[in-house]
Amino acid sequence: MKNKQYAGVVVPMVTPVRDGAVDLEAVRTIIRSFAEAGVHALVLGTTGEGNLVSQGETILLTDAAVEAAEGKIRIYAGVTGLCLKEQISQIEGFARAGADVAVAILPSYYALTEEQMVDYYTALADASPLPVMLYNILATTHLSIPVEAVRKLSMHPNIVGLKDSERDLERMAACIDIARDREDFSYFCGWAAQSAHSLELGADGIVPSTGNFVPKHFRALYDAAVEGDMEEAQRLQEVTDDMAKVYQQGRPLGQQLAALKGIMEQCELCGREMLPPLTMLPEAEYKKIIEQITEFELE
Repeated sequence: MKNKQYAGVVVPMVTPVRDGAVDLEAVRTIIRSFAEAGVHALVLGTTGEGNLVSQGETILLTDAAVEAAEGKIRIYAGVTGLCLKEQISQIEGFARAGADVAVAILPSYYALTEEQMVDYYTALADASPLPVMLYNILATTHLSIPVEAVRKLSMHPNIVGLKDSERDLERMAACIDIARDREDFSYFCGWAAQSAHSLELGADGIVPSTGNFVPKHFRALYDAAVEGDMEEAQRLQEVTDDMAKVYQQGRPLGQQLAALKGIMEQCELCGREMLPPLTMLPEAEYKKIIEQITEFELE
């Protein structure tokens, strides 16, 4: 696990917004905080409102992130949109900006067969100038990449891993089995509450949204698990789970992201503004969130 090229903590970064546009200075601030903590970044993912960012701004954001990273951490860039040709063009822009990996969810307007999923990722990977990581997230795409399709796609020379956010322990174990003894394919757990457990099973990395404001906690969790100190890893799992409940519990995904940005503002990392159609929360709700999160040690 420690020797793989693609491993570690990859935080799905929020997309900071100011006056309706991506706040590039805040992007740099957040990326520098990640580099200081020793965690990598996924920009334009689900947490980053990726499908709500204009195509032009996706490249500007990626360029700012790469600049701020200064080669210290990897930048994973989320592929957005539904059109394969446009996605390939976007990845070409990511490559010019200096991103390290393209992370692609399934285009989700139509129900897809397993064969269509394999064909899509194969076409994308064949044309991509960057290594491609599969991204499985049933909650938003309403599609699940079958384990056997993951196995087939893992043999493609330009597909380097899977980020799996599906909440299925049996599936998790099966996908980790695909990657465990491979140097050329990595498994990243996108189900943050199972970070420690997935690492114990042999996952190569974790992708926790709560890492936006406590990246050092997740780096410590990862390091403890890699070193075999599962007691410490589980302790940090419980601490970060409690933090996550502050902004996640009882809210749909869009409101969770708005609440997360409220915490990010409290940490002086970015503002609260959201991209349409997502909106900010009422002021009283933010006040309650801040009261709850300040009960934790965030450093």
